[in-house]
Amino acid sequence: MTDANKTPKSRKVIEIHPEGQRIHPKKAEGRFAKLRLAVLAATQLFFYGMPWLMWHGRQAVWFDIPGRHFYIFDMVLVPNDLLFLSGLLMVCAFGLFWWTTIAGRLWCGYACPQTVYTEIMLWIDHLVEGDRNQRLKLEKSPWNLHKIRVKLTKYLLIAAVAGWTGITFAGWFVPIREFVPALFAGTAGFGAVLTAAIYAGFTWLLGHIMREKVCLHMCPYARFQSAMFDHDTLIISYDEARGEPRGARKKTAQRGETGLGDCINCNMCVQVCPVGIDIREGLQYQCIGCAACIDACDEIMDKMAYPRGLIRYTTEAVLKHEYTDADIKKRLLRPKVALYGGFLGIAAIGLVVGLFTRQTMHIDIIKDRGVMVRENKLGMLENAYRLNINNASEQPQIVSAVVRGFEDIRLNGLPEQGLEIPGGELVSVPVQVSTQPEYADRGSHPIEFEFRYRPAGAPENQARTIREKASFIGE
Repeated sequence: MTDANKTPKSRKVIEIHPEGQRIHPKKAEGRFAKLRLAVLAATQLFFYGMPWLMWHGRQAVWFDIPGRHFYIFDMVLVPNDLLFLSGLLMVCAFGLFWWTTIAGRLWCGYACPQTVYTEIMLWIDHLVEGDRNQRLKLEKSPWNLHKIRVKLTKYLLIAAVAGWTGITFAGWFVPIREFVPALFAGTAGFGAVLTAAIYAGFTWLLGHIMREKVCLHMCPYARFQSAMFDHDTLIISYDEARGEPRGARKKTAQRGETGLGDCINCNMCVQVCPVGIDIREGLQYQCIGCAACIDACDEIMDKMAYPRGLIRYTTEAVLKHEYTDADIKKRLLRPKVALYGGFLGIAAIGLVVGLFTRQTMHIDIIKDRGVMVRENKLGMLENAYRLNINNASEQPQIVSAVVRGFEDIRLNGLPEQGLEIPGGELVSVPVQVSTQPEYADRGSHPIEFEFRYRPAGAPENQARTIREKASFIGE
C-alpha cells in the first residue's frame, strides 16, 4: 500500500470524532467491559453504601470536621493525628508510581472517579437515547416533542444520579441517617446542603458536560506519566506488524489471501473510544487504558475468524519481540519497579505501625495569659492553665496527673481519683499549679506535667503515661 493510499484512510479515522464536537462513543461489549462494570459496581457500592453502615451506635466511617474527629470503625483520629494523613498521601503517591510503572494507566481506565462517572453518564445516554448511531441521529434531528421527551428523561436521570452523589458525599461528613430526612424536611444545616449541592454540580459538570475533556486537558497525570513509562510498561497497543497494510475485505476471504494485514479498517476501535483517539496511531497521552478498543477489535476478529489480540494489553518490548506477553517476570523484575515498590512498602509499613502504636490520648497544656501569676489564699504563688484532653478512643478513659519542677509544688483542679473522659470526646479542664515564693523567683521556670490514663474499670497497672513540658512564671 502506498503512502497516498494511507492518507485518506487516516483522515477517515480521525473524522469519526470531528474536533470540537461532542464525542458519542459506541457501547463496547466484552470481557474488559464486564471488568469495568465490576470495578464500577465495587467502587460505587463502597462510596454510596459505606456512610449507611453503623458501628458501635454511630456511623462506621464519619469525618466529623466540626467535632474534629475522624471515625474509621474502631479508630478515632484527632487533629494531632494529621501526620498520618501525610503518610497516607505518601502511600498513595508511591502506589500510583509503582502501579503505573507496571501496568500503565489501568487506574484511569477502571477506577478513576472521572472515568467511573463518565461511564455512568454514558450508560444513561445509551439507556435513554440508544447507541451511537441513534444518538448522532437524535442530535441532528430538529426539536420536537419526541426529542424534548427523550432529552428531559435523560437530564432527569443524570440530575438524580448527580444529586444522590452529592448527598452521599455530604453524608461522609455529617451523619447521613440524620441528614437525608432533614434535607427532605428542609431542616438540614446550610453547610451540609451547600456541600451536597456543590459536589452534585461538579458531578454533573465533569461527568456529563466535560467528560473526556477532563482527561485530555485538566488531569495532570496524563502529562507526567511518561516519566514512569518505559518499554516494559503494560499499555494498550495495536500490533502494526500483524495489522498492516489494513483494508476492507469480504468476510469469506481467507486470512493471508488478500495481501492485507488483519486490520479490516472498520474503525470500530475509534468509535468505542471515550476520548476519541485512534489507537492505531501509536501510544498517545490521551489513552486512559480502558480497553474498549480491545473489546471492539476482538469482536471483529471473532467475526472474521482471526486470532484475537490485534489490539491488546502488551509492552513495547513484546512488540519488538524481545520477549512474549507470557513472560511476566520481565515486566516485574525491573529496577524501577523494585525502587517504587521498596518506597511503597516502607511508607505502608510505617503508616500501619504508626496507626496501631499511636497515643489515643492527646493533652494540650495552655497557659492562662490573662493572669501570669497570683498569690492564693495559702500565700503560695499560683499559675493557671487549661488542659485540653482529647480521648481518641471509643472507651472512656480515667486521667490523673502530677506536676514536677520544685521541691514543693501542687496541682489543683483534677480529682485525686482521676477524671473520666468519655470516648471520642474533647474535655477542657482549668487547673492551677502553686509553689512557695522562695522556689519561684522572677522569670520563667520549667515544669513538667505527668499524666496517667487507663480505660475506665481497668487496673492501675494498665495505665499509660504522657509527659508534657510547661513553664511556671514567678515574681
